[in-house]
Amino acid sequence: MSRKLSFSMDEESNDIIKRYEQFLSGTAKGYFDVEELENIVEYYLRSGRTKDCTKAIDFGLKLHPNNSALKTKRAKIYLITGDDKKAYRVLDSLAESTDYEVLLLKIEVLLKLGRQGEAKLLSDKLVEDESDDLDNVCLDIAYIYLGEREFDYGFELLEKGYKFNNKNSELLYELAFCYEQIDNFEQAVSINLQIIDIDPFANEAWFNLGQLYFALMDFTKALEAYEYAMAIDENDSLTCVQKAHVHFQLNQFEEAIETYQEYKKLTTYGYWQTDIFIAECYEKMEKYEESILYYKQSLDAHPENYDALTGIAICLLEQEKFAESLPYIEQALVLNPDAADAWVYMAESNIGMEDVDNALLSYIKSISIDPDQPDTLMAIANICMEKAEFELAIKYYLAAKEQDKFIEYVNLFVAVCYFKLVNIKKSISYLKIAIKADKDAVTLFLELCPEAENLNLLK
Repeated sequence: MSRKLSFSMDEESNDIIKRYEQFLSGTAKGYFDVEELENIVEYYLRSGRTKDCTKAIDFGLKLHPNNSALKTKRAKIYLITGDDKKAYRVLDSLAESTDYEVLLLKIEVLLKLGRQGEAKLLSDKLVEDESDDLDNVCLDIAYIYLGEREFDYGFELLEKGYKFNNKNSELLYELAFCYEQIDNFEQAVSINLQIIDIDPFANEAWFNLGQLYFALMDFTKALEAYEYAMAIDENDSLTCVQKAHVHFQLNQFEEAIETYQEYKKLTTYGYWQTDIFIAECYEKMEKYEESILYYKQSLDAHPENYDALTGIAICLLEQEKFAESLPYIEQALVLNPDAADAWVYMAESNIGMEDVDNALLSYIKSISIDPDQPDTLMAIANICMEKAEFELAIKYYLAAKEQDKFIEYVNLFVAVCYFKLVNIKKSISYLKIAIKADKDAVTLFLELCPEAENLNLLK
């Protein structure tokens, strides 16, 4: 079976294109055979120049009327431009309906037209008729199905091709991709390792392996895979930034910073985002001044930068510079008023400035946006308890406990609130639960409720 799917520009092809364009401009004369015209059309197809493709085909069919190869190219153009019905009519009219490229195009057109049953029958026949090159035939058809998001049959074809020849690297890449799509990362890892066994210098396989280990949260193995990929291609910027991310996940912040700096040398854009990553590393190292420096660099390059604004605010909050943090939080909320975390930072800034009422309003705004925040619910409850609004405090403490039953001190604080409400029975009940989790709960309870010391509550 003839396979005419590959195309590459060599010196001869370049000469053909040049001669054809000179012919169109009227500066040259000559004759073009079918093969030359196919090369011209394919060149324009690869360049996305569909109008030039159409013009070349029209010209070619004037020279070679009813040529099936050129008509096949016309069907391909119809496919690219979304005119699937016209593509099918052209393909259906071809006398050479057993041509491999025609059959593949027919399968693709049938899928686009929603005629999956006919497409599968044609695909099955194509596979059944092949004996010498089955892995590549399966791969070619699988490409079509995967491109149309028909993963099940595409996956089936790849597995069939794999059984025929498990050394076909192109097929292995697609098979690994399919395993990744169904979240079978372990099998995807295994397939990428097979590719590496075939070609230890397969940069793409090492990178994919790193990505898979990253998804599996096996960061040590991910780092090793990225390092191999970088050793093969030291200018691979995508691998470089992924390697930096892994260092970050491994709490290797100095190494992460160094690798992010290497990444900046490999790229000519997106510095503001990389500066965010570097700032986050310094923040984790509690080097807040350095962190703020990079956040501000990022902000200068990209003023509408929510992450930089909140990053600066967090660093200032950590340094207890509450008033200084407030303008950055306010700017962040202008950019994204529905950011629950920014409202929490606003509340923390207000707490630091002893503006409890506004802090409470900010916390409540945050949970109205994102109710699933046990720590924020605890913060609201603590404010309510300090304001002697004990019933309201209990409501928020129990809401926090419902979201996280292991949250620290929640049972103790509920016990305190019930004691303040003179509901001694419920107070004792929650205090017993608190003591099971922490023997020091009694001491803390008595610090908050010294009047309970002489009551012998736990007898």
